[in-house]
Amino acid sequence: MKVTLKVWRQKDAQSPGRFVTYVTPELNPNMSFLEMLDVVNEDLIRRGEEPIAFDHDCREGICGTCSLVINGKPHGPHRGVTTCQTYMRSFKDGDTIVIEPFRARAFPVIKDLIVDRSALDRILWAGGFISVRTGSAPEANSIPIPKETAERAMDAAQCIGCGACVAACKNASAMLFVAAKISHLGLLPQGQPERWRRARAMIEQMDREGFGACTVTGSCEAVCPKGISLEFIARMNRDYAVALLKGDPPARTAAAL
Repeated sequence: MKVTLKVWRQKDAQSPGRFVTYVTPELNPNMSFLEMLDVVNEDLIRRGEEPIAFDHDCREGICGTCSLVINGKPHGPHRGVTTCQTYMRSFKDGDTIVIEPFRARAFPVIKDLIVDRSALDRILWAGGFISVRTGSAPEANSIPIPKETAERAMDAAQCIGCGACVAACKNASAMLFVAAKISHLGLLPQGQPERWRRARAMIEQMDREGFGACTVTGSCEAVCPKGISLEFIARMNRDYAVALLKGDPPARTAAAL
């Protein structure tokens, strides 16, 4: 099969970008989307042209690095998968595929399809930690945790920080990401000492980074490759309200590091 690609090309953050059209070499339908880009880049290099810059790492749907918008949808046409788990058999021979970077003010373009998502790291630095000593494994039954609570914490902890929720949101909100990171610690006993300060610190850092507000359209949940639920946003909002009532200062801010 062969497809036509319309790829966003941008030299750096200061340069204007544009779509460039490429016709791929012959492809195997069982290639992953990233393998297809590898083949296209090899062809570009043979022709003496600049290869397409894109992010990738594990290629197993674990790291969240492969941040591409494919035909208007972060990570591609299917639910519950990352870009690296999208295969060319999802498209038809002769299709035109539009590939863009994740677009948000807080995600400036570095080059072509690569964006700077370090804003998410700074939100984690602001409060995504626990102070409980974890140097040795506790006895399994020393801290009883209801199975339902443990499962909900694991559901939130599945977030891989890819930023698809931001790219899909019309407001470029990071609420689903922040809610997952706040909730997976706040649900467990080890996360209780910083629970309220964590919520306040991470939300305030999110606002400083320039992410938009949540208007609960559900687009974030729809594109999340790990199926993180909107329910965690409601939980985060409750924790933030309690934090404000308590008046506790934020745990720390990324700007102070």
